Amino acid sequence: MEHTWRWFGPNDPVTLSEIRQAGATGIVTALHGHAPDTPWSVEAIAERQQLIEAAGLSWSVVESVPVPEAIKQALDTRARDRAIGVFCSTLENLAACGIDTVCYNFMPILDWTRTELEWPLEEGGLALRFDQTSFAAFELFILERPGARALYSEAEIEAARRHFESMDDEARQRLVTTLIAGLPGADQHYTLEQFLEHLSAYEAIDEDQLRANYAHFLQAVVPVAERLGMRLAVHPDDPPRPLLGLPRIVSTAADARWVLDQVKSPANGLTFCTGSYGVRKDNDLVAMAREFGPHIHFVHLRATRRDDDDPQSFIEAEHLEGDVDMVGVICELVKEERRRGEKGGARLPMRPDHGHQLCDDNTRQTNPGYPLIGRLKGLAELRGVECAVCALT
Repeated sequence: MEHTWRWFGPNDPVTLSEIRQAGATGIVTALHGHAPDTPWSVEAIAERQQLIEAAGLSWSVVESVPVPEAIKQALDTRARDRAIGVFCSTLENLAACGIDTVCYNFMPILDWTRTELEWPLEEGGLALRFDQTSFAAFELFILERPGARALYSEAEIEAARRHFESMDDEARQRLVTTLIAGLPGADQHYTLEQFLEHLSAYEAIDEDQLRANYAHFLQAVVPVAERLGMRLAVHPDDPPRPLLGLPRIVSTAADARWVLDQVKSPANGLTFCTGSYGVRKDNDLVAMAREFGPHIHFVHLRATRRDDDDPQSFIEAEHLEGDVDMVGVICELVKEERRRGEKGGARLPMRPDHGHQLCDDNTRQTNPGYPLIGRLKGLAELRGVECAVCALT
């Protein structure tokens, strides 16, 4: 596999030089902060590309070209179609610079969601965590989202109340920031009032309607990507289940099949994120890697571990631990890579996704989930498994 690394641009505390020292050869990045209503220009893309290449690396994958809410909601068809036009123009300009793989997601309003960005580990270091009781405390007693109580049992509501009452003002504000304003690569940060307003726009959009909106998007953009020789790779929901009354439609193997069925094209594919899909016990990741192998355009390798007493809560585990059979997944990906090699097929880029804050990571302020040493360790472990699999099979 091609070993890549997510980089958040010139302001990322992790430098391109350090990334190259970590053993990666490809960069996964985007033009963060670019106005979402205008296409990425060839000049801006080329400038970023030249910066990466000057460091001895290549811009391997775009993560992400944002899909605006106007497309996901489709409440104003003219605004939706304008946004799709911007997306397609960005694809045209990326292709003009020789960049052929784009990761994107179709999660309403929020991208990946955690309740803790610095959860202390028993052996030392810090991890990302999603705690369902903490999330319920936010939804029920901080956000006070209308209709939310209907989604919880009385026992869950009481546990959330106790958790809310145990937090001081600082802890409550930290939870708010973590959930709706603090993640890297986010297009927009919200106040609680703005967040509620955005949630209300989905009151009439259920899972079926969101699927219809997504299908329209795919039918518009996939032919453009195919013409350009590009590969679109949808990232799964994270966590892979409905949140805050919002539908989520890329969470399971059945969802992935639906995506691929909408437009049968080599340009329509998946980002196979083992951490996101792996949160659900009913997702068999080895079987999914085997089934969807030809349609996997990009791979995120990380592991999560569900709590024994509450499987809706989980922690980001070591890359080779947790609930993910990482060795089994890599075996299937190596088989797929060999199949592609025999047929002259496309490369298979992967990156170590997320990582614990370890050692000197704690001396610099990096983006949540994206420290240097924790990901370096993860990449080394994953490369070791890949080398062993290649040698033994």
